[in-house]
Amino acid sequence: MAFFTSEYECKLDTKGRLALPAKVKSNLPEVSTNELVIRRGFEPHLIIYPMLEYKKFHQKISSLSEFNAEERKLKRNLFRGIAHVELDSAGRILFPKAMLAHANIDSEAIVIGMGNYFEIWNPKVFEDYSIDDMDEYSKLAQKYLDDQ
Repeated sequence: MAFFTSEYECKLDTKGRLALPAKVKSNLPEVSTNELVIRRGFEPHLIIYPMLEYKKFHQKISSLSEFNAEERKLKRNLFRGIAHVELDSAGRILFPKAMLAHANIDSEAIVIGMGNYFEIWNPKVFEDYSIDDMDEYSKLAQKYLDDQ
């Protein structure tokens, strides 16, 4: 099982490749170390799944009904925002240009570990989606993590 945490500052090369931080790469499951799946996030960022974790997500999407218009619309939009990639021999991901455009990423990126997947953000955009207010942070933690 993948286990990603922390935050890493990275740079993309001129071809749009990002070298995965060593700690992220070392947490990729051995069976799928080179196979990754990129998904456009709901916010302007990218979500990266190791293949094993993506298969769980894929199962959820695939189970949506083709006979329900709302589920079909969600399924279509989720699947169209997905790309399969492989790490190259130097441990880099080559991002499709449309994916980088969605996340507003050009030369700098921030990698955020999210448990079983990780996110790629433009550092300036990420600031708009992080919590700066410690009181808000504490209240959200209490709301969603406190045993009731």
